[in-house]
Amino acid sequence: MSGGRHLSIALIASARYPIREPFAGGLEAHTWALASALGRRGHHISLFAAPGSDPALGVRELAVHRPRLSAAARADLSMTDPAVLNEHHAYLRLMLDLADRDGASAYDIVHNNSLHYLPVAMAPAVPAPVVTTLHTPPTPWLESAIQTGPAGAGVFTAVSRHTARAWQPLVSAARVVHNGVDVHRWTAGPGGGGLVWYGRIVPEKGPALAIAAASAAGLPLTLAGPVVDRLYFREQVVPRLGGRVRYAGHLAGAELAGLVGSARATLVTPCWDEPYGLVVAESLACGTPVCGFDRGALGEILTPDCGRLVPYPDVVALAAAVGEAGGLSRRACRERAESFCSVEHMTDRYESLYEELLS
Repeated sequence: MSGGRHLSIALIASARYPIREPFAGGLEAHTWALASALGRRGHHISLFAAPGSDPALGVRELAVHRPRLSAAARADLSMTDPAVLNEHHAYLRLMLDLADRDGASAYDIVHNNSLHYLPVAMAPAVPAPVVTTLHTPPTPWLESAIQTGPAGAGVFTAVSRHTARAWQPLVSAARVVHNGVDVHRWTAGPGGGGLVWYGRIVPEKGPALAIAAASAAGLPLTLAGPVVDRLYFREQVVPRLGGRVRYAGHLAGAELAGLVGSARATLVTPCWDEPYGLVVAESLACGTPVCGFDRGALGEILTPDCGRLVPYPDVVALAAAVGEAGGLSRRACRERAESFCSVEHMTDRYESLYEELLS
């Protein structure tokens, strides 16, 4: 920041998944990258996150309180899922602590990267400016939380123009800050291999469609990522494994970057409107072109120099796009990542916002 000012920043993360490799998903990867980048710039980071998160990030574990419930309470037909109840109390305790006026000078900025409603609903009670990044389409809990306080629920950013538009009816001034990836960790690879698909293995990410496209293109495919929906994996993915299709597991760090960097192209097959698409940015940083369905924010990241987008769910068109992508410049892919979606560019934008709020 201008003048070399170092801030004390409370970064609120997920209480459900630890912020550590291998990441549970793009949100956790983004939070880790932002916390790391801010720390490298000399800011003091307190990362409020799930137990088991990376201790190098200045983690203060969210106290996931598990209340003792009576038999009568448990028998209540309106009983909330215990996991939801536990998460509620974790964020409630955190926000009450951040709202404590006696500790008003503890943080210069509170940056909410969680998907929970309480940091939004209770933002007006916190002495420090609260920034909430919108990572998802509108949800009932978040929409209602934004509307709870007459003084507003803090300042909002959105991870893409697509996401900002989705929230426009309720959040009219969300500043777009595209997610960034560490281009020093996601290094350029040689390419030339088969195809790769990676991410959370769930229906909305469409790995079964990636398998179909790779088969139509006549190319081998490697899948990687955490199995979140086990029934979907067992019924839609496992029967298609074998031969030229393999599942490499839930990879982390250099191993995943090496896999992506050695691929001819990355398949991205969203069956929903992607709020951002971190996989696209990571693949470009590895110099690997992207072929995907034109949904959500993918078109904001990709240019004709570094990828191809086709209508959803046209598997035949996706297979044909793979042939075109093979001829794209890997240098152009890398340059797009460096200029548009690097973690340094993202951090610059957030620092400018923090400075603006504190001026």
